[in-house]
Amino acid sequence: MRTRRTTSSSNSVPRETDLHPSVLLHEVVDALELTGSETIVDCTLGGAGHTKAIAAKLKGDGKLIGLDADPAAVDRARRALKNAQPRVLLSVSNFRHLRRTLETLKIAAVDGFVFDLGWSGYQLVAERGFSFMADEPLLMTYGAKDAHVFTAYDVVNNWEEESIADILYGWGEERFARRIAKAIVARRELKPIATARELGELISHAVPRFYARAKLHPATKTFQAIRIAVNDELGALNDGLSQALISLAPKGKIAVITFHSIEDRAVKRLFREWQNRELGMATTKKPIRPSTTELSANPRARSAKLRVFQKN
Repeated sequence: MRTRRTTSSSNSVPRETDLHPSVLLHEVVDALELTGSETIVDCTLGGAGHTKAIAAKLKGDGKLIGLDADPAAVDRARRALKNAQPRVLLSVSNFRHLRRTLETLKIAAVDGFVFDLGWSGYQLVAERGFSFMADEPLLMTYGAKDAHVFTAYDVVNNWEEESIADILYGWGEERFARRIAKAIVARRELKPIATARELGELISHAVPRFYARAKLHPATKTFQAIRIAVNDELGALNDGLSQALISLAPKGKIAVITFHSIEDRAVKRLFREWQNRELGMATTKKPIRPSTTELSANPRARSAKLRVFQKN
């Protein structure tokens, strides 16, 4: 679900079904233990894979609510769910505004929430600068540009070198954070860094040769860190999960799929805090990982982890 050299460098046009294969699909549906009449919220529609699988388990008296900050994702879900049996309510909204969205939709209590934190292949072709191999404006924004305080362009062209290095190390776990930050500042003194490809190539030349030739593209962690900063992903995650707990019905569940260690630690820490407050408990001691069969069909699922919390 993260940017990889093999994905972003392809010249072929991907089929829509290939852009966002749903990870841990059966595991998520099984974890929710659906009987058919529940109210379920998919907080990250993406390609609507999880949403469709949940809809297939719900009956006419069930409710399925879907959110996504990207209007295109909501449109995809609307097409995918046009014949769904349960009542379907879709909203263009970031899950950090979950409570407000549910109030607008007049949803009082929810039996299950799903958060799939992997970003989809649709975003690689959205022309927002997510792919370091594309001549696209440096935005890295989810949804509307004007809904963000700053863009990736602002980060690389206006932020102080120390601030850039800090986010690359803290949110990208980039070992050459200071080296890359120094190269960014030196380059922008000559001319602004305007496209994702420019930034990707700059990073490739800034790091040691062995790192540039590694299987993982050397710009991957930097792009991850900047994307997290632009979209305040960790703040949104904390807000969304906290609001989900408030709206969760007794015995209801929150299922979260993460794709890198920073997200997973944040979810694990929050679930542990809730458990210590005796609000409920994590249903498994260790996160659920993709099966060997799934990894064979979708290697990019290898970093996925599913954690589930059940309210008392």
